[in-house]
Amino acid sequence: MMSRLSPAMLGSLSALIASMCFTINDATVKFLSGGYPLHEVVLIRSLIGLVFVLVVFLPAEGGFRALRTRRPVAHLLRGLCVVVANMTFFLGIAAMPLAEGVAVFFISPVLITVFSVIFLRETVGPWRWIAISVGFIGVIIMLRPGAGTFQSVAILPLIAATGYALLHMLTRHIRRTETTVAMAVYVQLVFIVVSAGMGLAVGDGRYSGWDNPSMEFLLRPWIWPAYQDIALFVLVGFATGLGGYLISLAYRTAEAALVAPFEYVAMPLGVLSGYLIFAEVPDRVAFVGIALILGSGLVMIWREAVRKPLAQDAPVRR
Repeated sequence: MMSRLSPAMLGSLSALIASMCFTINDATVKFLSGGYPLHEVVLIRSLIGLVFVLVVFLPAEGGFRALRTRRPVAHLLRGLCVVVANMTFFLGIAAMPLAEGVAVFFISPVLITVFSVIFLRETVGPWRWIAISVGFIGVIIMLRPGAGTFQSVAILPLIAATGYALLHMLTRHIRRTETTVAMAVYVQLVFIVVSAGMGLAVGDGRYSGWDNPSMEFLLRPWIWPAYQDIALFVLVGFATGLGGYLISLAYRTAEAALVAPFEYVAMPLGVLSGYLIFAEVPDRVAFVGIALILGSGLVMIWREAVRKPLAQDAPVRR
């Protein structure tokens, strides 16, 4: 079925589902951040995610020969980019509302599109630039500089956005020689190595005791997961495994400038999960920002359909 989809349709659908998975991941990590250290959450999550990818996706792409790579350095750089992106974002939302953290992070689709022009020489027409500008205005409205929202902790999601954008530039750079499953597996392996190293360095809790939620999340000692939290660790592992595979597929298959706007769905999902789980209620200004961001994504979809009908694209071969 996937082989019959056009590159644009496959990339867009993959990015959409991946964004839903990442919303589950973000909300669950934020929930766990009050009782567990960051390195423990990331390590357990990545181990479960790695097993999921190996069991579900590796056989479909030809088994372990699909993990052969000509670009080990590029895979390492991708892994480091996503580690920086994830960990700085998680540290940020540990100390700020989920919706605000997602809003700051959503400078990343703008960066992805700009980087795609600079580094990948992809073409972005005037309608896309207008839509990107509208989305960026929506993000600025969500941030509300000078109104107390843009505090020092917001630097963390900004760093995360930059790392995330660079991750997908590397994905587009190596997509012709590397399989999607290899990209997903090597990212999880880098997560495991980095989080295990952090656990060995600070897992005894010698540096804990901070009043700052982000620093305490980073340096809290390792504790064995409570029985009632095991399901949450499994959920976040499943979400990161599926989401990581699909987002690699999206940026490997379609133009970065096309895929990026579909990730905007994480904005309303982040606001909704913040309300349902953490009782965070956005105000009218926040909803204006969300509307602009979603509107920009819809314009991008419309222009892509006009420019090149999805049904006429060549099918993707994995």
